[in-house]
Amino acid sequence: MPTTTPTARGIFARLDAEWAELCEDASVRAAVADWLKADHLADDVAAVTDSWVRTLGPEQLLATLRPGHGALTDALTDAVLRSLLARATGHDRSATLAARIIVQAMLPAAVRMTRGQVRGTGGRTWDDVGHMVIAALFEVARSGRIHTRPGRPAANLALDTLSRLCRELAADREEAGEDLAAAEHLADPTPGPAGRAHAAAIHQAAHAAGLTTDATVGEAEASSARLELLELVLEAMEHGSISHADGQAIAWHYTTTPVPDAHAAHHAGTTAAAWRRRRSRAVDRLKSRLRPAA
Repeated sequence: MPTTTPTARGIFARLDAEWAELCEDASVRAAVADWLKADHLADDVAAVTDSWVRTLGPEQLLATLRPGHGALTDALTDAVLRSLLARATGHDRSATLAARIIVQAMLPAAVRMTRGQVRGTGGRTWDDVGHMVIAALFEVARSGRIHTRPGRPAANLALDTLSRLCRELAADREEAGEDLAAAEHLADPTPGPAGRAHAAAIHQAAHAAGLTTDATVGEAEASSARLELLELVLEAMEHGSISHADGQAIAWHYTTTPVPDAHAAHHAGTTAAAWRRRRSRAVDRLKSRLRPAA
């Protein structure tokens, strides 16, 4: 992997400079082209980026992972990102390169997370938080969790990264002697930038998984109880504790504007009574997962 001399321009500028070096590296270009051919994505990527298959490299991969208003489709973007996420779970230089490309693709989201945490917590420099965001993003990309999870992988990746970042920041505050228990009792009805970013990330992942019917975050979706429920359901679905239909049965019901059982049952091809029984069993399984072992 190329190295760049640290400068005062910040972590994101240094990553952009390193990216330019990666794009000039013949071995990196060859690896990217081989990946796309092996995963049967080369022709589609070449078509939407107006490139020759033989000349595909990191630039075309990044263009596919950051779709704009052109011919790119969500399906292709998701397929390319899942391919990279699967490769990033290895233990060789190829896995490191795949994770590095994922980080570059997610830089706009990483910048937003950094901005939200710097404004929301204070006491840390932009570069300090930026380093934490990039480290969390890299670790999540290498974890192997995202490419098997239903829904949009970019939303899931951002959600897991933000969750890990918030945990690390909270742990640092505890080590610094902050009284978090007292802080929990402070009234703060308006969430800060970090809270809004976290809520948006959870809602985006939940909507992609079919757990919400509204593409925008409404008042019901933004409440702390609702967000906690959606996050628990997403995690339970990921780990196989409940099915996708189970998750919908819970999430569609426990909200201020629940989906009527008859409508939900018709959507699932079953009866309202069967749908209610499914929800009851799903809630029991979710509770069992949360119950500590004796």
